[in-house]
Amino acid sequence: MEQYEPDRLSQAQAAAVRRSLTGGRAALSRRSLLRATTGGALAIGGLGALSACGIPGAKNTSAVSSEDHSAKEKEVHFSNWTDYMDIDDTGKRHPSLDQFTRRTGIKVEYTEDINDNVEFFGKIKPQLAAGQGTGRDLICVTDWLAARLIRFGWVQKLDAANLPHAYTNLSDQFRNPDWDPGRAYSYPWQGISTVIAYNKKALDGEEVKSVSDMLDNPKLKGRIGFLSEMRDSIGMTLLDMGKDPAKFTDDDYDAAIARLQKAVDNGQIRRFTGNDYISDISTGDLAACIAWAGDVVQLKADSPDVDFVIPDSGYMTSTDNLLIPNRARHKTNAERLIDYYYEPKPAAELAAFINYVCPVDGVRAELAKIDPDAANNPLIIPDAAMAAKSHAFRSLSQKEETAYEEKFAKLTGA
Repeated sequence: MEQYEPDRLSQAQAAAVRRSLTGGRAALSRRSLLRATTGGALAIGGLGALSACGIPGAKNTSAVSSEDHSAKEKEVHFSNWTDYMDIDDTGKRHPSLDQFTRRTGIKVEYTEDINDNVEFFGKIKPQLAAGQGTGRDLICVTDWLAARLIRFGWVQKLDAANLPHAYTNLSDQFRNPDWDPGRAYSYPWQGISTVIAYNKKALDGEEVKSVSDMLDNPKLKGRIGFLSEMRDSIGMTLLDMGKDPAKFTDDDYDAAIARLQKAVDNGQIRRFTGNDYISDISTGDLAACIAWAGDVVQLKADSPDVDFVIPDSGYMTSTDNLLIPNRARHKTNAERLIDYYYEPKPAAELAAFINYVCPVDGVRAELAKIDPDAANNPLIIPDAAMAAKSHAFRSLSQKEETAYEEKFAKLTGA
């Protein structure tokens, strides 16, 4: 395991965090705004915590368990993102969690206290670095942070005996990330696909089927958007250039930056956005943009002009992942909850509500009973052809991440 060392954010990395907070996945989702729900407020101190160097390194970076109280204490403490769970019409109950409790007798203390990966890492790292518990049995973080926690030895290896449904029903495309081969420490909560969205009326007969179409068609000048999240925009560009985002080199990265820089300089790219592209693509101010599939599902439902395309070169997928931190008090109960969401019926109830990529094989028939359109939507249940086009951005070292974010920040003007 990699020894933890308190790391200070570079200026470019801090800018990337701020982009995420204001427009990326850390910002309120469109579903949040439509439902007028509120999530936890992000403390400004979060960034400060990330830069602090006073936190001691872990004394032992091997995964640390503690006595499992699951048998006597029928509870599990689960931290998740805002609006990332099914909810009833009252806005107070989570039906799938309630069903888990009725079946198992395990009460779920469910907390929506993850607003951003970096800010959440700042919350939990003092305890984990000191070999202490976080008060959480189950957390949900995006793949790059999951990889970091595994490298530091701050999460526990899962017991396969408690995960029969998860092991059997996990979709092939999510089984072997380079940061957790075979899913020894994590299971996906949902997949996040990056695709090309377009407005048919704004295209006015022009075709957009690839990143090249977006970057090279002069008739679309000033009406193209890319995402301010580095892995999404660079990953889609690398694919279009015939490069594998799981294996690219520094030279490949620089070539992708240069290609996008040319489109910025000549005015082809209008701007780099967070999920504020939603209004621009809906109105036609953007003719096409790189977009997150969860948004596109909602946009298509609201506007006949908005649609999406999966380039022949492929598309980017990341995951939010369930992990059990060191010193969790109820490890077995947490594993039972993970396994529950890999049963087709609970997985379908979740997918019908949140509209992200469901990582559970065999869910289509159950989802069709709830929402036939969702069951047939490849952005929620990818078919074999779409799954084969899915690509993940490779893990980065701290040095690479700093260098790459600096170059991307210069490109975007962040």
